[in-house]
Amino acid sequence: MNKTADNRAWLLVTPVVLLVAFNALIPLMTVVNYSVQETFGDNTFFWSGVTWFEQVLRDPRFHGALGRQLFFTGTILLIEIPLGVAIALTMPRRGTWVSVCLVLMALPLLIPWNVVGAMWNIMALPDIGLLGHTLNSMGIDYNYTRQPVSAWVTLIAMDVWHWTSLVVLLAYAGLVSIPEAYYQAAKIDGAKPWAVFRYIQLPKMKRVLTIAVLLRFMDSFMIYTEPSVLTGGGPGSSTTLLSIDLVKTALGQFDLGPAAATSLVYFLIVLAVSWIFYTLMMRTEES
Repeated sequence: MNKTADNRAWLLVTPVVLLVAFNALIPLMTVVNYSVQETFGDNTFFWSGVTWFEQVLRDPRFHGALGRQLFFTGTILLIEIPLGVAIALTMPRRGTWVSVCLVLMALPLLIPWNVVGAMWNIMALPDIGLLGHTLNSMGIDYNYTRQPVSAWVTLIAMDVWHWTSLVVLLAYAGLVSIPEAYYQAAKIDGAKPWAVFRYIQLPKMKRVLTIAVLLRFMDSFMIYTEPSVLTGGGPGSSTTLLSIDLVKTALGQFDLGPAAATSLVYFLIVLAVSWIFYTLMMRTEES
């Protein structure tokens, strides 16, 4: 019996799609408008072409912010993905403890981003903060307000604490979807835990891990609130990521042309890297 496709369900989501597209298109066109023009106030604009893009791409300040952003994103991915998978593997599959573990894992994700930054800001203060005071009392010279290394360690630790739970929940969803028959067959064959993980669990988690990596890459590459509240880009410019540098240019210096060009370059980098990574992951999974 042949079934005919019924696409009338798209009519239900069309208004939402149009609304979201409209809300995204208007700000984007405004940014594009500022990126190719110069203004001296009084709402008077002068065509400048690609001048701002050339200035941004040659600016050492942009290169420094991009390098710090890449370092931050690469570091948290290397930590959060393996750590999230490891925690998911230790969580129970049945019983009352499943709900308890899931709730505990979800708690950090429920905290607003500015609150996370404020919490770690207070906790890491070298004099009165629980973390800062404890480290200094142990003989560790720690002051994230003055030491770039301490600032980076605090920033990465904050992100790991806040977002590893997302990887855990996604990895756990992949693990619980594996049929019990796979484990029974592995037990009969005498497979060791590493072999079970390598040939059963990891292949079944590929899709959810792809989603986890993409989400964490995009979120970490566009992160602003937490590092802004925690370090403000300091000490100096040691933790000034792309988003913080962009806000300083747009609001601090009110250079709308360079800020618009920077934001478009920023957007294209995230879009290109996400597309390349997703394409490679899908090809690996199909092969």
